[in-house]
Amino acid sequence: MEVWPAPAKLNLFLHVTGRRADGYHLLQTVFQFLDFGDELKFRVTHDGQITRSTPLAGVVAEDDLSVRAARLLRAACGCEKGAQIHLRKRIPLGGGLGGGSSDAATTLLVLNRLWNAGLGQAELLELGVRLGADVPVFLGGHAAWGEGIGEVLTPVEPEEAWYVVVVPPVRVSTAAAFGDLGLTGFSAPITIRDFHAGRLGNDLEPVVRRRYPEVDRACQWLSEFGMARMTGSGGCVFLKVTDASAGEQILSKRPQWLEGFVTHGVNSHPLFAGRLD
Repeated sequence: MEVWPAPAKLNLFLHVTGRRADGYHLLQTVFQFLDFGDELKFRVTHDGQITRSTPLAGVVAEDDLSVRAARLLRAACGCEKGAQIHLRKRIPLGGGLGGGSSDAATTLLVLNRLWNAGLGQAELLELGVRLGADVPVFLGGHAAWGEGIGEVLTPVEPEEAWYVVVVPPVRVSTAAAFGDLGLTGFSAPITIRDFHAGRLGNDLEPVVRRRYPEVDRACQWLSEFGMARMTGSGGCVFLKVTDASAGEQILSKRPQWLEGFVTHGVNSHPLFAGRLD
């Protein structure tokens, strides 16, 4: 079976600018992919069943975004085929790196091809929004300025830098992080020019650091080497470095309780380099 990539992402900044009547928060952010991620394999079956071959700790099959994506796609296209999903999980859960969303997007893109479902980009994006606000950027295939709830995307070209990413031993609840923001105190909208001028904060970081002491400790430690920031709703923390060697040197000094990796930011999703033609 062919191996299909599901890259992680960073939010290079994240501002919460308001809240809709339905409870969803309005955002501004820049998404960039990483050359680090999960790997999926798909075995097409003819029994109409969607199953996963590898358990995921703490996530039952009905809540697994790759399983939900496959079932949603099958219902949308009326396909009678099924699939067995094999997942090699590398992206930490509850880390703000978009692992579940990326898995869902890869599932939609690949099974749309393997099943000959014939759905177009707009139809896949509609399914993606139903699965989660981070799914559309992975379906779009390019680094993007995100607005709305994260689904209004404009392609951008941030620097493809090297990063150290550290992983505190917690799973952050996205719903709880947003819930703690309350109904006031939202950020004023900024422009892409403001982003390029260095406005790189994450409005969720103070909330998550307060709720999760491990994230606070990780931020404090990585900040000894430069301007460390949390990605997404946390709890992973990242730092831009000059090259891979510099990143490995920093990572070698991490405390034993903290995991991490060195990675390269990339602006193109690897599935869009002729893999789906």
